[in-house]
Amino acid sequence: MPTRQSGNMTVEQFFELFLEELKTRDKLREYYKFHDDPNKLAFRKAYFCQRLQYVLDQVQAAAHALTLSPSPSHALSIWDCGCGYATTQIFLALNGIPSRGTTLEFYFNEIPSRLEFWSKYGDMSLVKASYEDVFSTQINENSEDLIIVQDTLHHLEPLQNSLAIFHKTLRPGGKLIAIEENGNNLIQRIKLYKQRGNNRIIDYYDEGLGRTVTMGNENIRPYPVWRSEFIKAGFEMEEDKLSYVRLFPPNVFQRKQPDNVVRREQELWQRYGLLREYFFFGVNFVARKSV
Repeated sequence: MPTRQSGNMTVEQFFELFLEELKTRDKLREYYKFHDDPNKLAFRKAYFCQRLQYVLDQVQAAAHALTLSPSPSHALSIWDCGCGYATTQIFLALNGIPSRGTTLEFYFNEIPSRLEFWSKYGDMSLVKASYEDVFSTQINENSEDLIIVQDTLHHLEPLQNSLAIFHKTLRPGGKLIAIEENGNNLIQRIKLYKQRGNNRIIDYYDEGLGRTVTMGNENIRPYPVWRSEFIKAGFEMEEDKLSYVRLFPPNVFQRKQPDNVVRREQELWQRYGLLREYFFFGVNFVARKSV
């Protein structure tokens, strides 16, 4: 019988348990694709783990800053907007960090059974999830310290309306952690154009909400565009938190040690602007609400 953790689980430890969970969950296994091709596992794992580690680093830094406050008035409050299957929330809970998540579509129904599985390893009462549309949710002004938007921003339309909601919801000094695809990536741009053409915004009927919803159709943007939109919405960008991920193809991860490949990628994006802007697949960044 697995033992419960003491609120300190690494990304590597989580990933190994996550692979075991996926073996019994068809929908999640198809979504994450880790079991599709053993030759791509190291490649996909590196991307998954880097992004999750980025979120954890920002959350832990915010929690640490809160404890250093001369008169902390509240515990760290986190909203995972577009939480999907609640994977990030589960990982945070395994590290003793509570959060609330909102999501739509088919993801929501899978969450209760997932929490049952992960309760063997940590306190899943720290995970709260609800079926909500960001544009119709009740806005509690100055209520959140952190908002996580992972693979979510490119679905939110109108974008400026969603950023206004985030800005109102964050406390002064609060931060938004964005995990996104790089809209300038040449390969992804070609792939998405073949898939959807220029139809970047669509309407669909959401059975859970019982109404039509407007959403971005994989409407990914490059970081300079995200930056411009966030500044327009009143945010300040934390440029020292900017991070690009995934450059090399799967066969490189087969031939070399994955840690060494990741280290090399991190060196390259910081040295070469064109390589970063047009060939890296993912981008992570942090936007802050002014104090």
